[in-house]
Formats: sequence, structure tokens, C-alpha cells
Amino acid sequence: MNKIFIDGENLTIENIVEVARNNVEVALTDEAIEKVKKSRAVVDEFVENEKVVYGITTGFGKFSDVVITKDEAKELQRNLIISHSCGVGKHFQEEIVRAIMLLRANALAKGFSGIRLNTLETLIEMLNKKVHPAIPEKGSLGASGDLAPLSHMVLVMLGEGEAYYEGNLMPGKEAMEKAGIKTVHLTSKEGLALINGTQVMTAIGALTVYDAINLAKLSDISAALTVEALNGITDAFDARVHKVRPHVGQMNSAKNLLALLDGSKLTTRQGEIRVQDAYTLRCIPQIHGASKDAINFIKEKVTIEINSATDNPLIFANDKDAISGGNFHGQPMALIFDYLGIAIAELANSSERRIERLVNPQLSNMPAFLTEKGGLHSGFMIAQYSAAALVSENKVLAHPASVDSIPSSANQEDHVSMGTIASRKARDILYNTTRVLAIECMAATQAIDFKNPDALGKGTKAAYKKIREVVNKLTNDRIMYFDINKSAKLIEKNDIVDAVEKVIGKLN
Repeated sequence: MNKIFIDGENLTIENIVEVARNNVEVALTDEAIEKVKKSRAVVDEFVENEKVVYGITTGFGKFSDVVITKDEAKELQRNLIISHSCGVGKHFQEEIVRAIMLLRANALAKGFSGIRLNTLETLIEMLNKKVHPAIPEKGSLGASGDLAPLSHMVLVMLGEGEAYYEGNLMPGKEAMEKAGIKTVHLTSKEGLALINGTQVMTAIGALTVYDAINLAKLSDISAALTVEALNGITDAFDARVHKVRPHVGQMNSAKNLLALLDGSKLTTRQGEIRVQDAYTLRCIPQIHGASKDAINFIKEKVTIEINSATDNPLIFANDKDAISGGNFHGQPMALIFDYLGIAIAELANSSERRIERLVNPQLSNMPAFLTEKGGLHSGFMIAQYSAAALVSENKVLAHPASVDSIPSSANQEDHVSMGTIASRKARDILYNTTRVLAIECMAATQAIDFKNPDALGKGTKAAYKKIREVVNKLTNDRIMYFDINKSAKLIEKNDIVDAVEKVIGKLN
């Protein structure tokens, strides 16, 4: 993919990943250019006629009743950006900043914001030339848009603030000069157009939901490895069971498990060793499937949001009208990103319990903590501790942010979404869950080495081989965090899922 053309209507989550992680360039469509010009002409007319319109000829928030003269319009927009740049904390990762810039550009390209074309093109040029504003993680209420973090993005457009360029943090003006990009002088409506929206929370959430889709597939793979290590019963995955409770995610996970385990000589049928397995084996389709259904629902909502106009006021060029509404409010994203965090956390919950079954000799009929030299060596004892700690942390992080609200702007903005906090928490839960699953992959392959790797199913054998490329069998104790990091990297790069899908076809 050489270039992605944006028009405010057709951006996908996959497009966001291409731009954010693979540095694919961005350009406006001809239709978007015309919509932006038409919208701007209406704003210019409002200013010329001194029509009272929120944020164009008035102040902001509580100051919406203060009328601003035509001569003060430019100063108003600059003051908005510098006064709102109040973010705190670590800077967002580069991929998140790139996603933020892309989403804001796409929203502006929709043609309801009244920004000048050259100002929008400056933002896109920064993205293409990899000038990445230093945007602090914290400071957004997720209500009047992500005001504080988006202001830090705009600072660099003005030659202010800080940016990363060619791997170095430097003053925004210096970054723009080195990249050969002209800074802008904002005029009426433009500052508000650039910061009034949900693009920070949505950027974080879009990348997280994309990763969660792949992580859910990986969860089926790691669970299938554990099923074989514990001689699990496959009858519970029979399609007939799931057709009578036809949740799509549940049916898909059951189908995945049977495909992964096809040809296995380690699995059993009910009654051969025992009548039924514990829930974290027997109910894998129900647990993982529920998370998959949640993630797919969230993807639909995010796809709507990334192609929405979240500005205020909205400029309706055909009617030559401006309406002050509330599309900037993050509630639609706040709720689903809380839901996303819960859905991902449950993948870790079930994985950690499977790890416990692998390392506990009373449950596995294998050496304690998967080491043949117990006592002298601890094996996977503390790896399970770490998984348990991560799961416990996830439970704290999964507490919803969206049920909270703190009034702001002298009670003019008296309900806020906390959606950006929700998206950041979901991202943290994803990180933790990836490490829990990395530990399960390690523990399951270790347990399989006590049995017979050659007896694995068609799909699980591919996963086992991929994991063993970077993590060797544990014979004597060694520094485990190196192995955990290597296993987690395989998951993050989607190498295990890719290896399996080459053998058995696409997982659901």
C-alpha cells in the first residue's frame, strides 16, 4: 500500500494500523478538498458579517457569552491552543501519536469543521514527514473532545511545544524547520476545529481493538496447547453443542479448537481418562467467544467514530448554518473502551487458571512447576506468580472509567466521559494479557515436552515449533523474564497466529 486517501467517510481500522505502524503516507481525496474549501467559505462569511457563532465569534466553554471581534479572531485561536496545552505524564508512543494525527485529519476532511485547506495539509505533511508532536498521556476528560492532548499536537503546527523527529525530542519549531514544513498562523475557528474531538481516545482504542482481535485468536491457540498438555477432552468442542447456543464468538472458538487439535494423539474423549474437564478447559469456547463477540461489537462502534464529525460547532455548508451541539462528547467511546478492557481481561483470567493447572502436580499429573529437579530448581513457580499478579492488576484496571464524571468549565461542561482514561486502561490490560498468554504458551510447550511434541495436532504443532524457535525447553533454572519477553514479542508480532494459519487456514 503506497498511500491512503482520506475523505472522512471510508477510513478503516486496518488503514490506521498501516499509517501508525508502517508509515504509509496519507493524502486528501479531491472530494475532501472541495468539502473543506466549501466549509471554510461559510466560516469566512460568518466572520465577515460578525455573526455570533460559538467558538468563531465567541469565547469557549463558560466564555461562550463573550463576543469576539473580527480583529481578535486570530488571537483567540492561538490563545485557545496555548492555554489548553495542559497535559501531564509520559508522552504517547509514536504509533498512537500517528493514529491521533490521522484521525484528526480524517475528521477535518469530512468538511464540517471550517478549517482552511492549507492548515489541514500542514497536519498531513507532518504525518508524512514523521514530525510527531510530544503529546502527554494524561489530562483529557473526554468530553469537549480530547482538548488538552490535541492542543499539544497543534502546538507543533504553530512552531511551539515539542516534537520527536528522526528519533530525537526537540522544540516544535526546530522539528518543523528540519522537516521543511512551514508553521501556520491560525485564524477563526481553526484552533477549535483542530482540538474539538475524540481522536485521542479513539486512536488508542482503535489500535487496541485491532490487537485484541489477534490476541483472541492467540488465546485459542495457547488454550489448545494446554488442552493437549493436560489430555483435555474434545467432546466439549463438538459443533452440535454450540449450535444450540449459537453465539457467533462461541461457535468460532469451538471451530478453532477442533481445527487446531485435528490429528492430535494427546487429547481424549469423555470417559477415557475422566468424564469432564474443569471450566477453563471445557468452557474455552464460551469464555473466549464472549470476549470475541464484545471485541467485534467494539470494532463496529470504533469504525463509526473514526469516520464521524466530532467538532463543535458543526458547519453545514449547504445550508450556510452552524450548529453548536455535542458530538465531541466521548460517551459512545468511553463505554465501549471500558467494555474492551473487560473483554481482554477475561482472556487473561482464564489463561492464568490454565497456567495453574499446568504447574500444579495435583491437577496435572506432571512434575511440580514443570521441572524435573524440584527443590533445587523452581521451574515455572514464579512465572505463575507473575501471571497471577498481572491478572490481579487487570481486575483493578477493568473498573469502568465511564461511570465517573467531574464537572468542569464553571459547570458549563457538567458531564464528562473519561473516555480517554478508559482507552488507556484497555491498552494497559492488553499489555498485561499479552504477557499472561506468553507465560501460558511457555508453560504449555514445557508440559508438552514431558509428553510427546510429535503427537500434537496439526495447528498446535505449528504453534509449538514457532514458540520453540525463541524459547528453549527449561531443563535447569534460568532467568525467566528474557523468555517471557521473547514469547510476548512473538505474540505482538502475530508470528504464532501467522504460523498456525499457514497450516490450517484462517482462524475466527
